Amino acid sequence: MIIGVPTEVKNNESRVGLTPSSVQKIVSSGHNVLIQKNAGANIGFFDDQYLSSGAKILDSAEDVYKSSEMIVKVKEPIPDEYSYLRDDLTLFTYLHLAGDPENAKRLIDTGVTGIAYETVTAADGSMPLLAPMSTIAGQLAFVVGSYHLLKHNKGKGVMIGKMEDIEPRIVTVVGAGVAGTQSISKALDNNALVKVLDTSESKLQALEKEFGSKNIEYIISTNDSVQTSINDSDLVIGSVYVVGKEAPKVVSKDMLISMKPGTVMVDVSIDQGGCFESSKPTTHDNPTFVKNDIVHYCVTNMPGAVPLTATEALNKVTLSYIENLANKGIDKALSEDKHLRNGLNIQHGTITHQGVKDSLEKF
Repeated sequence: MIIGVPTEVKNNESRVGLTPSSVQKIVSSGHNVLIQKNAGANIGFFDDQYLSSGAKILDSAEDVYKSSEMIVKVKEPIPDEYSYLRDDLTLFTYLHLAGDPENAKRLIDTGVTGIAYETVTAADGSMPLLAPMSTIAGQLAFVVGSYHLLKHNKGKGVMIGKMEDIEPRIVTVVGAGVAGTQSISKALDNNALVKVLDTSESKLQALEKEFGSKNIEYIISTNDSVQTSINDSDLVIGSVYVVGKEAPKVVSKDMLISMKPGTVMVDVSIDQGGCFESSKPTTHDNPTFVKNDIVHYCVTNMPGAVPLTATEALNKVTLSYIENLANKGIDKALSEDKHLRNGLNIQHGTITHQGVKDSLEKF
């Protein structure tokens, strides 16, 4: 199989679909890998390393796309890339189709086969290709949230940290999946009082076994409990994920009215449309906006802030799937592995994933 890796073009996105070591393993199995010139240069993966690993370097994204059978990326294509897509091409990347319905429809119309990292499943019900980026995003959510609490960033002017004789600050985490759990851990490490909200009582019980009861509350998520928690908080982290679907809006615009000015809200779910009603996508260049005196951080590619770490973490989990698709061919690999097949979102101009279909039908 001919596998192509174009340069990522999203704002401040320096991740790359394959590392040189991953290329070497794929080439050793008899496949060809095409890398766009300088695709990994921003994180220290240079063209000569890819050449030494057995890849061929092509000058343009157009050359990579037209010469490949499968494209391995990190982020969803942007409209400028749609003209490169075609019916006999497979795209293996994060797609997040529910997060931008208008562009999703245009992408679907290209006829490309789209296998989305974020809906590939494992036997235990986990999301193995989403988990590493969720882990990074969950940790970063606390870091960027704390930074934007600084007064010059329009935050309250408070520090979440260990200070003698000063009351701990309050962090609310809505959604206790992989990202939320990482945010909880970071907040507790920094001496915060943490309020954890989730709709699943069993998940909250599992978290209590993990984190205990010191400096942390476990709360069933309802409109009232969300409102009460965010009113008391300095930092609110939203990390709600429903497989393939648009994120539910757990914090409404009206809820902002009774929050304290300078509170920071970090929407980790923004790739899936955001779990705060007031959210709108932002970039690393301009990561925040203020709505009703509340600072919103809604960057759609948060792990792009640590692209080397993120690329290495992603390749550790994606490589075996890429090898499977290349060795068996797309159709056979999908037919033999139901968990990989759960990653199939679009094919021949139709939506194949029920969760994605449910989300896009309302638009």
